[in-house]
Amino acid sequence: MNRVLRRVLALSAAGLLFAATPATAAEASGGVNDFSCRPSAAHPRPVVTAHGLFGNGPGNFLAIAPLLASKGYCVFTPTYGQSVIPGIGGTDYVQNSAKEFGSYIDKVLTATGAAKVDVVGHSEGGIMPRYYLKNLGGAAKVNHFVALAPPNHGTTMSGIAELAKLFPGAAQLLVGGLCKSCLQLIRDSDFIRDLNAGGETQPGVRYTVIVSTTDFLVTPTSTSFLTGPDVRNIVIQDEHPGVFVGHIQLAYDPISIGYVTAALA
Repeated sequence: MNRVLRRVLALSAAGLLFAATPATAAEASGGVNDFSCRPSAAHPRPVVTAHGLFGNGPGNFLAIAPLLASKGYCVFTPTYGQSVIPGIGGTDYVQNSAKEFGSYIDKVLTATGAAKVDVVGHSEGGIMPRYYLKNLGGAAKVNHFVALAPPNHGTTMSGIAELAKLFPGAAQLLVGGLCKSCLQLIRDSDFIRDLNAGGETQPGVRYTVIVSTTDFLVTPTSTSFLTGPDVRNIVIQDEHPGVFVGHIQLAYDPISIGYVTAALA
């Protein structure tokens, strides 16, 4: 096989694996994933999280979920899209993951008695719920979608994904079997084009997008931005010049977490 392609795919895999959170993370505690939780008047909507590629719910939101629970939210951290290895999520086709995610939201709504949820997503989890909102009736069940570094217009992975397009058959053979969603998330994929066709947001849903200019996995930074009537796009460095917050850090950094909690308040 062409050595360039081998290097491209190796770098892509390394980047994606670095982006993943620990697959063996223990189920979150401290009031998280408690189906006996009842929303309060102060926080009437449960928060359901959506993790990143090769991640899992408890690990990806190890910092955010307990914090929200301590503030009185009912918080749920599912792991979706485990198409290859149990505990390693987000690898199934995004459409399948969205169906699974929607079923989980139905379970949360039934258990808590809430009318709607708020969703907090990171990386792939910042775009997968958009399919649910647009195509699976999710807009009637979600009030606010907060997304950290979502590849809303596809990622170039700092140019690696663009180079891999030069070898589409081999890329599909090597990557597609292990990670069905990977090629869906690159710039100009059929999935990205279809998702954004006809408008990027859904009526009745609020959107907050939080990004960092020092994220080198979801690139360029502007790929995350949404256009719509009820959208707020936040660039961390606009208010915190010079700060370094990488792709993984967005789910754990106090600055980005502060934006999440402020958006949900």
